[in-house]
Amino acid sequence: MAGTNSERQLLAEGPAIILVEPQMGENIGMVARAMANFGLAELRLVNPRDGWPNEKAQATASKADHVIAATKVYDTLEQAIADLNFVYATTARERDGFKPVRSPVVAAETLRSRFRAGEGTGILFGRERWGLTNEEVALADEIVTFPVNPAFASLNIAQAVLLMSYEWMKSGMEDIGAVPFQAMEQKPSTKEQLFGLFDQLEEALDARGYFHPAGKKPKMVDNLRAVLSRRAFTEQEISVLRGVISSLDRFSRKSPRGGRFPTSAKETPPDDSDDA
Repeated sequence: MAGTNSERQLLAEGPAIILVEPQMGENIGMVARAMANFGLAELRLVNPRDGWPNEKAQATASKADHVIAATKVYDTLEQAIADLNFVYATTARERDGFKPVRSPVVAAETLRSRFRAGEGTGILFGRERWGLTNEEVALADEIVTFPVNPAFASLNIAQAVLLMSYEWMKSGMEDIGAVPFQAMEQKPSTKEQLFGLFDQLEEALDARGYFHPAGKKPKMVDNLRAVLSRRAFTEQEISVLRGVISSLDRFSRKSPRGGRFPTSAKETPPDDSDDA
């Protein structure tokens, strides 16, 4: 599977993800995958409609097997959160009551600080069709809601879990601008290498009558060089471009590389004048 590496550290910590009466096994599997992407591992199900274990959940979890294998099932929400110290309820709708409402960023930071203090924490997610009831929200300590399009606020359950899991991962990063890998380090080209590219390209174009009429050639050359010198090329990029030009110079459409009449240093290239 692209992006997975069994030789690297597997993160498996953080708040429990609690799905209340999930309906489709496929959604449970996608939730497990989202959790695994961002280091969460504890999945709790309250009265899943199609029972547990579920083959469809296993199939859509995309190798998040450690999450699926450790999933716990409860008959009631009260049982599912009984051992936890602090719980968030997710909702897109305004609720009557006196519970604080937090953004995902604030909620994740709160969960992180409580996790570090050794508390048991969890996040409640409701049914696919109508979410959590007011009574279920009342069992949580605080509410977390997402900044979404007010006219289209509904998220599917896996999306909602993904967003919270992502914020959880960010809350533990020392530098939120850090990335897991970098582009290959390349050495900037010298001006001599850039001038060599200019000369090669201009010679190839001149041989094909590109600079026409002749009186406009100096200006056309200036424009061409301005385009190619707009940014600093690396040595590898110069090499790629010169390889392209060499290929175009050596092979024609009528006689491509691997064709019947490849040209060489001792052969005369075929006439390209009729090429489209």
